[in-house]
Amino acid sequence: MNTPTILVTGATGTVGSALVPALHARGVNVRAMIRDPTRPVPGVENVVADLTDADSITAALAGVDAAFLNSPSAENAARLQIRFADLAHDAGIDRLVLLSQYAADLDSPVRFLRWHAQVEAHVQQLGINHTILRPNLYMQALLGFAGTIAQGWFAAPIGNAAVSIIDTRDIAAAAAAALTDPVTTGRTYTLTGPRAVTHTQIAHVLSQATGQTIAFQDVPAEQFARALRGVLPPWQLDGLVEDYAHYARGEASEVHTSVTDLTGRPPRDITDFAADHAGLFAAHDNA
Repeated sequence: MNTPTILVTGATGTVGSALVPALHARGVNVRAMIRDPTRPVPGVENVVADLTDADSITAALAGVDAAFLNSPSAENAARLQIRFADLAHDAGIDRLVLLSQYAADLDSPVRFLRWHAQVEAHVQQLGINHTILRPNLYMQALLGFAGTIAQGWFAAPIGNAAVSIIDTRDIAAAAAAALTDPVTTGRTYTLTGPRAVTHTQIAHVLSQATGQTIAFQDVPAEQFARALRGVLPPWQLDGLVEDYAHYARGEASEVHTSVTDLTGRPPRDITDFAADHAGLFAAHDNA
């Protein structure tokens, strides 16, 4: 029996960088899709391709048995993913695992959730074996707040709403299972952590992990957006504000067992994430 080859898009990203070793550990051939040839993924085959370049995608898909499709950070992300799915279908790919988002819905007021739902709908009618993964808010998103956390605080427009946040390493483990187990075909899995936590609880966990006092500050959406204006493009900033409004409405608190169902082990808790990354959040003495 031939060893399958699996293409991983976004192989150097947050999820992809964890997925590549997870797949490698399962004994499959991994083809890492990268955009920068000077940053190859060690230990696996690398292919330089970009979702904006159809010819490069076609070349990357040659000889591939399954593919992991991650969303690029782009305003036309849905169109790019849909085209990738079409090219994968045309190439005769046997399995496609799509990384979507918790609560994806065509009628959502959150643009990212609408975009993901559009891609899901297209893949479902395409006639390709597929599995859809819908992860909740990434724990690793907290790394974007590391600068202020090291100063003892972080802020977001979320109030006291609880979110069943998930570690991207568990998303990768779930994706590895979905890519290698045909029993997942045609299924949609909502991926969450083991419990829903508020940002105040997250601050407490980070305080314990770093040995310093870290406070969470709830701020109005307008203030949050103002602080990030010029840092993110307008479409991404507006979408992020919509995401946080979705969280603040309490729409992302459900806990699902999908990580355990797929991997056979429980997902990491926020305490595990904080312990593993404490050094990135701790205050540094520059004296």
